[in-house]
Amino acid sequence: MKNYNVSIIIRTKNEERWISQCLNAVLSQTYRDFEIIIVDNESQDKTIEKAKQFKERLSDKNRLKVIECSDYLPGKALNMGIEKATGTFIACLSGHCIPANDKWLESLLEPFGTDQRGVIAGVYGRQQPMSFTSDSDKRDLTLVFGMDKRVQKKDSFFHNANSMIRRDVWKDVRFDDKVTNIEDRVWAKEVLDRKKEIVYTPDASVYHYHGIHQNGNSERCANVVRIMEGMHSDYSKKYIEIEKLNIVALIPIKDEIKYLNKKPLIEYTVKRALDSKYVKKVVVSTDNEKMASLAKKLGAEAPFIRDPYLSKEDVSISNVLEFSLKKMEEEKIFPDLIVSLEATFPFRPSGLIDGMIIELAKRGLDSIRAVKTENKAIWKEERDRNIKQLDEGVTPRKLKDPTFIELRGVGTVTHPEFLRNGSLFGQKNGIYEVNNPYSHIEVRDEEDFEMASVLMKEWFK
Repeated sequence: MKNYNVSIIIRTKNEERWISQCLNAVLSQTYRDFEIIIVDNESQDKTIEKAKQFKERLSDKNRLKVIECSDYLPGKALNMGIEKATGTFIACLSGHCIPANDKWLESLLEPFGTDQRGVIAGVYGRQQPMSFTSDSDKRDLTLVFGMDKRVQKKDSFFHNANSMIRRDVWKDVRFDDKVTNIEDRVWAKEVLDRKKEIVYTPDASVYHYHGIHQNGNSERCANVVRIMEGMHSDYSKKYIEIEKLNIVALIPIKDEIKYLNKKPLIEYTVKRALDSKYVKKVVVSTDNEKMASLAKKLGAEAPFIRDPYLSKEDVSISNVLEFSLKKMEEEKIFPDLIVSLEATFPFRPSGLIDGMIIELAKRGLDSIRAVKTENKAIWKEERDRNIKQLDEGVTPRKLKDPTFIELRGVGTVTHPEFLRNGSLFGQKNGIYEVNNPYSHIEVRDEEDFEMASVLMKEWFK
């Protein structure tokens, strides 16, 4: 078995949203003499399954190892990983940190290479916020991780979200495996007491979506962040690299094949999904073999036939999508994002799917749904047959705050963790306005098909 110069220890717990981006960045490094050891804290999502798929990209499958750590403590996890490592140098990286460039590993190593006296025990790098990081965390990351390299002889600040240590120093000073946090600073204090040094290098930078302190006064924090954004040209410009994500379009459909203007109704939805720049795979979730066969001819996949009970009228779309995700994962399909599309909406504008994906990534949303704007009065009939107005009443349309009507079937983009729990949405949700009047039209009954057949000729002019 090959020994590597650097062992990268990545600690994870439910990092399925981040692990692909993290590992993609690690495997893009110009410095190649490294192995990866993932120490996982009993993840309940698909972190490990996604990580193991990266083994297929490696000629040496032992170059990526996975260790399970029960009764997790941060120092204990690092010690477990290092015990399995072969490297002279140990890089520590959080599973939700993304190296900012392909020189990240070289930059962590560089101070050790110029250490003629052999006094450097550890090196840690810069942490930059994401575009959607909270204001307080943006402020803290920028204030703590500056642009000047420094050597610390007394200051024991050290951060294992992005660091490297010498293995021979670790043999003398292991991480405290009993403390619940700041194991990095406890370790740094002890090595400094032994006349070693700590180096901070801003060149070894990672993107880290959360900060190192709790939120403070929100108004004051927002003002500080605005000033910092003006001072730093590269400040918080990092978005999720959606080109590298495994994005799956999922189309649930039931019953027999229906036709609109001599084409299968589902073809319009499959085509829009296949036209997406970012969708890697289109999966049709159907309850019959004929539809599955058609889906494959159209360029989609149909890796399973849905249970008949999921086609009953009282079964929600969330239940259908939850079941479909489970079946996909059984087929080793592990999406980073899922685009839910219903085949009864054939009038999606070109670019809608990619626009929604970009908006979700840019804002760091849990989910985003298509909506149409409604400025007219909105009323709801209550159980006593009385009606109640839901909008702002008699306010002139131009002055009213808009109301939005959900077009979930036109498009919803979400993370699989929510579907797995029977929901389409998380806590941080967004909307994507679709105000083309055709796009709102759903085609289900005979009258819908007659109207849509006329409109479709106009749609493709």
